[in-house]
Amino acid sequence: MNAPVSIDTNSRSHAPTPADLTLTVRDERFNRGTTPRRWWAGEPFGTAWHNALSATFPRGEAFFIEAVKAHRDGASPKLEAEIRAFVKQEINHTREHIAFNRLAEEHGYDIKAIDARVAEMLALTRGRPPIVDLAATMALEHYTAMMAYEFLANPKHFKDADPEVRKMWTWHSIEEIEHKGVAFDTYLHATRDWTPFRRWKLRSLMMLIVTLNFFRNRWKDTLELLAQDGITGWKAKWGLLKYLTITPGVVRRIFPAWLSYFKPSFHPWDHDDRALINKHEGEFEAALMPAE
Repeated sequence: MNAPVSIDTNSRSHAPTPADLTLTVRDERFNRGTTPRRWWAGEPFGTAWHNALSATFPRGEAFFIEAVKAHRDGASPKLEAEIRAFVKQEINHTREHIAFNRLAEEHGYDIKAIDARVAEMLALTRGRPPIVDLAATMALEHYTAMMAYEFLANPKHFKDADPEVRKMWTWHSIEEIEHKGVAFDTYLHATRDWTPFRRWKLRSLMMLIVTLNFFRNRWKDTLELLAQDGITGWKAKWGLLKYLTITPGVVRRIFPAWLSYFKPSFHPWDHDDRALINKHEGEFEAALMPAE
């Protein structure tokens, strides 16, 4: 078994990324067999929400990779190593969500409309300054980190889910926490000649835009999947709203972390939640590989 890669932080003075941070690539495979149609505790709303999220990941994570790689020139050796690990983790995430999405389609869910909507949104980014793509990536990475923390910290989210699917989301969440500062630190590097206000203004504006588009599109995506399950109208809308804001209430629970993003001094590692990684790490020891 190969060891994880430790990354030296001596070259960075402005970001509170932990000095002993380790990014580990866990080359796991999931969902190559069969999975229940309503894998989230036999319940449609959690199943539809996560299916909708998963449908966005292949194109979305490819976008993240390119946005970060576009700004790696001149980065410190530490940040270069982080970016390489980030890319490898995201490539694996893409592969596993493609496999998961294939299972959803085999159960009769049509997710092609979601993929097409993501493609249309990404097409709108062509021609805009690359730093804007990085700012959008940074905001979306904050979303994945917030949800990853919530999924790992509160077992109720996947307590009654299909074990194989639960394991995939746990694996994905661990690595999202590990690399949650990479896009942000790349942004700090790319905007090192900017004033603090200019840097804060762009990332805050992009978070507002990303938030509007994220919830508007994921709400629409999830309702479409629920309609394919025979659940429509107010029953679908109330059920989804209850799932997101009441029980288990992932959106309600991540709101304080979302709000913290607007602090001028914010950094993703203001909250060191690596203890959650250690709590779950043993499940994936057989798949560790070097990030270099």
